[in-house]
Amino acid sequence: MKVIAINGSPRKKWNTATLLGKALEGAAAQGAETELVHLYDLDYKGCVSCFACKTRGGKSYGTCGFTDGLTPLLNRIIEADALIIGSPIYFGSVTGETRSFLERLLFPYLTYTLPYASIAPKQIATGFIYTMNVTDEQSTTYGYEHLFNSHARYLQLIFGQQPETLCSFDTCQVSDYSKVLIESFDPAHKAKRREEVFPLDCQQAYDLGARLAGKGQ
Repeated sequence: MKVIAINGSPRKKWNTATLLGKALEGAAAQGAETELVHLYDLDYKGCVSCFACKTRGGKSYGTCGFTDGLTPLLNRIIEADALIIGSPIYFGSVTGETRSFLERLLFPYLTYTLPYASIAPKQIATGFIYTMNVTDEQSTTYGYEHLFNSHARYLQLIFGQQPETLCSFDTCQVSDYSKVLIESFDPAHKAKRREEVFPLDCQQAYDLGARLAGKGQ
């Protein structure tokens, strides 16, 4: 049983990475082998639209034909039993590295048929963890639900299982607000959220990881 977590944040020890770590702890408690990958450590591009993955009879049909620093990870993912992707929300979407990763991960397995289908060689349990500075109510106002649903729809289409989704709202951005120019948020409120609410999010992430490990067995 192998569970891989993908950190799409440039930070390795803050909100997103912490939640992914907790998810892997939950998976490990179910006996899973775990791996945490930081996308910002890799040198890669998004889909280059070469269509090698869709060329009939081609040597790369059904797999990404572009080779770079992401290639070994893509190969490990399809051998895994569960995948957890984490990203902060920047300007209403996931980070650029996360988006590029998703293009390379999903497109080779998507068939341009009627209806769309998947040629992924196996089903994989999946989950997506989002962190954001806005509240639950603000995320709804800003239309983030469309983003969450879109990712869930494609992950289910490609890997055959309904994904788990966890949102950590109103997160604390920095450890010391006095050192940065951030006047849009109340430091006392953010500190209270990190002390009282974020631990609950961590428990939810742990439970998510445990559930995904169970689905992958």
